[in-house]
Amino acid sequence: MTMNHSGGRRRPPTIHDVAREAGVSRGTVSRVLNGGHYVSPSAQEAVNAAIRKTGYVVNRHARSLITGRSDSIGFLLTEPQERLFEDPNFNVLLRGCTQALAAHDIPLLLMLAGTEDERRRIARYITAGHVDGVLLVSSHSGDPVAEQLRKAGVPLVACGKPIGLGSKVSYVAADDRDGARDMVRHLLSLGRRRIGVVTGPLDTPGGVERLAGYREVLTEAGIEVDERLIVSGDYSRSSGEAGAERLLDRAPDMDAVFVASDLMAQGVLTVLQRSGRRVPEDVAVGGFDDSPAATAASPELTTIRQPWDRISAEMVRVLLAQISGEDPAAVILPTELVKRRST
Repeated sequence: MTMNHSGGRRRPPTIHDVAREAGVSRGTVSRVLNGGHYVSPSAQEAVNAAIRKTGYVVNRHARSLITGRSDSIGFLLTEPQERLFEDPNFNVLLRGCTQALAAHDIPLLLMLAGTEDERRRIARYITAGHVDGVLLVSSHSGDPVAEQLRKAGVPLVACGKPIGLGSKVSYVAADDRDGARDMVRHLLSLGRRRIGVVTGPLDTPGGVERLAGYREVLTEAGIEVDERLIVSGDYSRSSGEAGAERLLDRAPDMDAVFVASDLMAQGVLTVLQRSGRRVPEDVAVGGFDDSPAATAASPELTTIRQPWDRISAEMVRVLLAQISGEDPAAVILPTELVKRRST
């Protein structure tokens, strides 16, 4: 901070103060602040030292007027607002993306768009240039947001492969199908043969891929897929409870359940225990995600671990690359079976 001429309140340091302290031109300071192109190492070191000494902070608004960028990224969740607080996966992903962007000194704006009106307003806000790119979470088929943003030329990376958009949109995903295959193989290895499944929403890539993995492994094992053992949920705990009740009503001889999220699996455990069935002695239960819900469950859940730290870091990396002009990219990360007491 610098004293004004009247000896009153200090004013914040400016780029001119940094230039004077570093003994370089204002243009050299500006080039350092915008990436250090065409600046000698000695000049860059002098400018950085001057920034630390003066306490100079970049005026993001002024920079955005020059560069045409907002220097911020949107985290867009196309789900009802309460899901942000109920589903621990969203919080883990939000925290990871925030930390990855902090390393680049870029703030993350949380955007919730669970209704058609909210999605319309958010799309207008984004396409007006208020963020430089978007991290899209929980895209459903038929949801127009991803396609609208793509057509508007907004850099975009989805968590999970957006259904129907193919290679047009960048995405980062865990290998949902392979993870489901690992879980069902594990249940079969325990001697279970009447294996039910509570799927995720079948208009999402995770819901579709995890169900496909379940079907494939049963077919490979020579076990006919019984459609009565398949019910769908929406990744909420309450839908896990409702799914378990339907399964028990349709197939009381069920001896295992693969549940497409740990939060839904908590609901499944509640219903099984309420019905007098022991877990895992009578019914083994496997989840998916390895979220905090898995270790909070009783018994603790055997589950499929999604590499959330890597997912968030890769989403940020791919998005920043796209903002810099690179083409869309797809990244698929491996999952891991984590064995606990529910099987």
